Amino acid sequence: MFDTIFPADSVEFCPHPAAQNILVCGTYNLEETSPTPAQKRRGQCLVYEVESSTPRQIQAIDLPAVLDMKWCHGSLSAPPVLGIADSEGNVSLHEWQETESQLQTHSSVSCAPSDILCLSLDWSSRRNTSGIGSLVVSLSNGSLCILSPREGSTSGLSVTDTWHAHDYEPWIAAWDYWDSCLLLSGGDDLRLKGWDTRQGFSQPTFTNKRFDAGITSIQSHPHTENLFAVGSYDNTVRLFDKRKMLAPVTNVDVGGGAWRVKWHPSATRKNDLLVACMHDGFKIVRFTTEGAGLDGGDSIKRFDNHTSLAYGADWSFAETGRSEETSIATCSFYDHALHLWSG
Repeated sequence: MFDTIFPADSVEFCPHPAAQNILVCGTYNLEETSPTPAQKRRGQCLVYEVESSTPRQIQAIDLPAVLDMKWCHGSLSAPPVLGIADSEGNVSLHEWQETESQLQTHSSVSCAPSDILCLSLDWSSRRNTSGIGSLVVSLSNGSLCILSPREGSTSGLSVTDTWHAHDYEPWIAAWDYWDSCLLLSGGDDLRLKGWDTRQGFSQPTFTNKRFDAGITSIQSHPHTENLFAVGSYDNTVRLFDKRKMLAPVTNVDVGGGAWRVKWHPSATRKNDLLVACMHDGFKIVRFTTEGAGLDGGDSIKRFDNHTSLAYGADWSFAETGRSEETSIATCSFYDHALHLWSG
């Protein structure tokens, strides 16, 4: 176990072949300042080098509180870029410098006033790695915004669209990795919505109202077209086919609120989903192949060494043999703990 000092809520392995041993962890600390009882949210991006499943911290970047982080799966000829969503309405971009073995802050984009939190972010370029792609960001005022590459820039982004999407906090927004014009969002208004950038944002392409609790996580499947995993506070992960988004293909009870869902990065284990289950630890759920889709869903491994809210989880992108387990990083909040394990 590694002490992150501040409460930890996000972990991400770098997917770039030149930096797959690099792991980042985001933290969030709510401080009371005197003499007035104002609250200040502070955080850090902690950078670790992982060798033989042992992380060594090599950098700490001070930031407003970190709510989400994602590496860009962009061009392999360019340095890896990390996007960070913070508690003061900003998304900052950080470029990995291999020669210095550290992240260098590249730029920062203001998505909202400083009293608005950026809750989540997702890159559109998971499968289309010809460039940096666009970011979708969800904001605590119910809005979503899209950050697109600036003309003539290889890695700079600017806000191109902002719209009101949900009546309460949209905890999550995510691209369709197979179609960079489509994205999904969900939040505390118990609504799962779809959006098409070609049609504008005056109304969603669909609205699924069949949830009894807030929607917390969404991820498009990187290896199976049309499939999305959707997590909720109701302890359930649902799989949806984007051609029929009003009824799930299957669902599984994971024992706690599914704060993060991550499909395994390797096509050889495309039925395996890593889930951060908030009050019930971390689990690997394996779905069974049924026809052209997935069905069922059984927990094949769980990790319960955390003593607080299970928030951040990610698989390593380093290649392993079919029979070998994959390295996994997980972090939890109030016990400010980072663990590495395998599954």
